[in-house]
Amino acid sequence: MLTDTMLRNIKPRDKQYKLTDREGLYVAVSVTGTISFRYNYRLNSRSETLTFGRYRPDGITLAEARNMLQEAKKKIAAGQSPAQDKARSKGKLRAEKRFGVWAQEYLRGHEMAESTRDMRRSVSAPAR
Repeated sequence: MLTDTMLRNIKPRDKQYKLTDREGLYVAVSVTGTISFRYNYRLNSRSETLTFGRYRPDGITLAEARNMLQEAKKKIAAGQSPAQDKARSKGKLRAEKRFGVWAQEYLRGHEMAESTRDMRRSVSAPAR
């Protein structure tokens, strides 16, 4: 079972390696020293890996990772894939239109004087 002291003292090796915690939670230690909390599970005869996040001062703690594991296990018990849910939410963020794209569509679709259109384009143009 892992402790915060153990996590703080982990050293990288020549190859990525794993250290196990409990209930299937483990940390993957990369060759650069990055420590990531992960969980492997099977759902509908498919093996999937869920990465919770990185362990570091501005990342997640061991206790938070254990809580996230419990939430993930509830989703798995309900037949949902937490890894696919995470991927879908990332995709939604990428698919959302940025303000500049929306503004250009607005300017193309509305009737206005050319001077007004130029002024609005200058306000909505992305900063360079």
